[in-house]
Amino acid sequence: MGLSNLLSRKPIPAATVIETASGPITVAVRVNARARAYRLSVTPRGAPVLTLPKSGRWGDAEAFLLRNRGWLEGRLTRIASDYALVPGGSIPLRGVDHDLVALDTIRGRVERVSTVDGWVLRVPGGDDHMRRRLIDWLKSEAARDLDSACARHAATLGVSVAGIRLRDQSTRWGSCSSARTLNFNWRLVLAPDFVLDYVAAHEVAHIVEMNHKPVFWRTVARALPDYERGRAWLKAHGASLMAL
Repeated sequence: MGLSNLLSRKPIPAATVIETASGPITVAVRVNARARAYRLSVTPRGAPVLTLPKSGRWGDAEAFLLRNRGWLEGRLTRIASDYALVPGGSIPLRGVDHDLVALDTIRGRVERVSTVDGWVLRVPGGDDHMRRRLIDWLKSEAARDLDSACARHAATLGVSVAGIRLRDQSTRWGSCSSARTLNFNWRLVLAPDFVLDYVAAHEVAHIVEMNHKPVFWRTVARALPDYERGRAWLKAHGASLMAL
């Protein structure tokens, strides 16, 4: 490469700002030696990332970002508006949307009520405490579902689970420690039952195989033959739940 070409190449920044109809959006910039093309993506938490191949030029990357500005704006809007833990909002519970109603009463438990317009979650504590009360209740529901699913899969695989913990993870749905402790994202209770069942089977299988080699996936299939259904759902819809 000639000296003039080297001097004309713009340095690649760590982040850039792109203007959209709804306002400026900050996009993180990454160079990935394994990338073969420019790629624009959004993390589960809703953070835009522009990835360049090692040989990429910043001018070409900027042009790529501008061409995909509409997609990025739409994607971020969709993630932000899917669900909200606020009075009048709506969230899924085990895959079924529920409207949220804040009750003025201080004491009491979250109630799930069927109405002519669909399912409703009635949350005590007023507007100020609704989010905390609702998340606490969702965690307790998630713990109950995960305890049951993990016990069933552990029995199938002939292993024992040392403990189950709920986490507020930003990118992971579950993990398994070498001490056989399983960690799960509480948001799994928002997804359809078969999705939580898949993640439970996945982490229990790690007690047998602490890797993702073919033998691991055969172990998952022993515990849950149709595991691909839950795996595919998470790939398609997981980002919306993570952003909640």
